[in-house]
Amino acid sequence: MSSFQSAPGTVLITGTTSGVGLYATKALIDLGWKVITANRSPERAEKAAVKLGLPFRCPKQLQHISIDLSDLDSVSKGVKDLLDKLDEPLDALVCNAAVYMPRLSKPRRSPQGYELSMATNHFGHFLMIQLLLENLSKSKRPVWKGRSWGIESSRLVMLGTVTANYKELGGKIPIPAPADLGDLSGFKEGFLDPICMASGKRFKPGKAYKDSKLCNMITIQELHRRFKDSSVVFSSLYPGCVANTKLFRNTPKIFQWLFPLFQRFVTGGFVSQPLAGKRVAQVVSSPEFGISGVHWSWGNRQKKNGEQFSQKLSERITDPETASDVWDLSMKLAEVNVK
Repeated sequence: MSSFQSAPGTVLITGTTSGVGLYATKALIDLGWKVITANRSPERAEKAAVKLGLPFRCPKQLQHISIDLSDLDSVSKGVKDLLDKLDEPLDALVCNAAVYMPRLSKPRRSPQGYELSMATNHFGHFLMIQLLLENLSKSKRPVWKGRSWGIESSRLVMLGTVTANYKELGGKIPIPAPADLGDLSGFKEGFLDPICMASGKRFKPGKAYKDSKLCNMITIQELHRRFKDSSVVFSSLYPGCVANTKLFRNTPKIFQWLFPLFQRFVTGGFVSQPLAGKRVAQVVSSPEFGISGVHWSWGNRQKKNGEQFSQKLSERITDPETASDVWDLSMKLAEVNVK
């Protein structure tokens, strides 16, 4: 454990109406952080927070703003409104929100016409990141370094998944297919109807989710490459298999019942929502996680006592040429216009 101690700061978290995002909100507030949540429904976010015992209408500790990540216009407006009201720069951004719709027979579309899981999970977050990078770089969160005070790097944290990492067993599962962006022809051709996959191939809803999370993890690696000399630490994490969250609400009922049991008693990979939230809070707040470019994992079946470690990533995530192409195409498709 590091002897450094950081002061709490201000963090923006997406997707906090339930699950890991909600419990990360609680963990960070418990550490003294001010949390701003971003959701389609601030009202639902507030109700969920109050139900968990979090502050009610206490802007010094918890605020709720409206951003629909599937709608690029909503992201642009929501971030602009936030920046106009912030008294101090953000100290961290946590990209947590995700949609998973494995039972769709045909793709749903975002307001901009993109397949919905890619639009929400990747393009919405990608645009948000571009719009907030400058603000994050201005963070001045104090850290005690044993003999004197210094400035802790701000954090940009992405929730990843084993299903997007071919180096892990979960990333090799062939149902419906492993995460793979192919030659990115779907992105290159504009990603509009009838195109619905980054590779340009036919629609597979479960794979569309995996591909979007692959783009998330690629984005963190490319941010680290492009801005390695900046004051922002870029990292992703997999807190463990939180098998009982609402992420799986669109799966068959039998799966929702069996999956947590399978992860708890067969694989041993099950992690509770409160523990997952605390792990996110660690990556956001603790000096020992201030290493850019790392994908953090706790590997319940790989490390005794659930100690964190840097998870190896597949070439599908780390290949610089692919990452550069994903970045350039995402800049265009997410309609990024940053001065």
